[in-house]
Amino acid sequence: MRKFLPLIIMISSLAGSAQSYDERIAAAMNTSNWFALDSIYDAAPKDSIMPFLEVFSRCLIGNRLNRPDVSVPAFDELFKEHSASLDLGNLLSSTIMYATDLGRIGYNKEAAELSKAILDATRQHLDSTWTESLEQSVSKYSALSAYKPYGVTFAESVGRVPFKIVPVGEDKRGSVLMHLENSTINGSDADITFDTGAGVNMISDSLARKFNLIPIEGYVTVAGVGTRKGHYAMAKEIKIGNMTVTDVPFVMTDFKTGNAKVDQFTHHFSIILGSELMLQLKDVTLDFVNNEITVPSVAPEKSKVAPNMCFGDGMNLNCAGRVLDNPILMNIDTGDASYGSLGVSFFNANKEYILANAEADTVRRGGLGGVVESLCYRVNNMPVSLGGHTIGIPGLEVDTSQSSAAMSFDCNLGLKALMQFGKVRFNLVDFLLTTYPQNPQEAPRNFKKPKSR
Repeated sequence: MRKFLPLIIMISSLAGSAQSYDERIAAAMNTSNWFALDSIYDAAPKDSIMPFLEVFSRCLIGNRLNRPDVSVPAFDELFKEHSASLDLGNLLSSTIMYATDLGRIGYNKEAAELSKAILDATRQHLDSTWTESLEQSVSKYSALSAYKPYGVTFAESVGRVPFKIVPVGEDKRGSVLMHLENSTINGSDADITFDTGAGVNMISDSLARKFNLIPIEGYVTVAGVGTRKGHYAMAKEIKIGNMTVTDVPFVMTDFKTGNAKVDQFTHHFSIILGSELMLQLKDVTLDFVNNEITVPSVAPEKSKVAPNMCFGDGMNLNCAGRVLDNPILMNIDTGDASYGSLGVSFFNANKEYILANAEADTVRRGGLGGVVESLCYRVNNMPVSLGGHTIGIPGLEVDTSQSSAAMSFDCNLGLKALMQFGKVRFNLVDFLLTTYPQNPQEAPRNFKKPKSR
């Protein structure tokens, strides 16, 4: 779910050689390469980094790699000692990130106060987009501050949530979603879709009333195919498998797209649990062999392993991987009922191979806020490397529309592709995704990618 404006960092006239740590850090920031930023910062003697960049590096590393224990004190230092080095755009982006990390560790009141203070101080200089973003931040965190979201209780040493794979949409597409079994909301049976690509939990207005959710004042703009505003409501208790979660925030919204053919299927995803819950569970394995989600009651300790996951612009879960031997940042999205899709930049870079090994198709995608159609090429047995393994994905789509160039990630990897890996583990402490294939379809070993001319 995209909620934030892109972060743009401009550092100029840096002293030192072309290979100075300052310039390498600034380049990683400007290209949103959080893995490189983490590696460069870790290797650099701290007295060799400009003081502002040293602090800002910790802010971004903590925010994008899910280390609020790093980012929260760094943002505090940034605002107290280096605010003069921030232009207006970076001050506002830093405010949103700081508030997000405060909220993530339960400091919702402080997040609201921070957002309000910056809004009051800068309102006269803001355009409508930034005003709306900060007002939403104040609204959201003020509303959540009256609760203690995501209290998790385990009935056993390992949380287990059975799920079923449910067909959705036209039969010829073979689209599927994950629906959690043995699940209730406020004591009533609920049909819940598990969506790793959703940054917030969502529910239709009618079901929010049915399950007696408590409306609260916060509101937010959520995005899918289009954008739509929704208001927050609180579920006092949900049960998923043998785990109980209290004070679970949902965004109430209208799931209708306006397309009659697509809207006949929206009941399949009228309740969504997303990555916000996953972050609180700390360690989540999707087991597609036994059709269950497992969560250890004791989270793993933080290790020194290098992360392969980061947050995207919309705080969605992205993972570094490779497709057709191209380095790719993938949005891991069980809410995408297909194998997934790559954008027009991938098509342009690999056009000769795709035209020789794919079938053209017109694909209609329906989601929150609307429906889009585009010309795609469906590649059979596309080699995809993710979480330590490479397998052939039988139906990954390559989108040729220019709109796909605006995505904040290179590839949206859908549920059907993830199912090919057998098991997918999200270690959200180390921000490390690992795959465990079970009799995977063999990936092509000697594919010939045409050389660039």
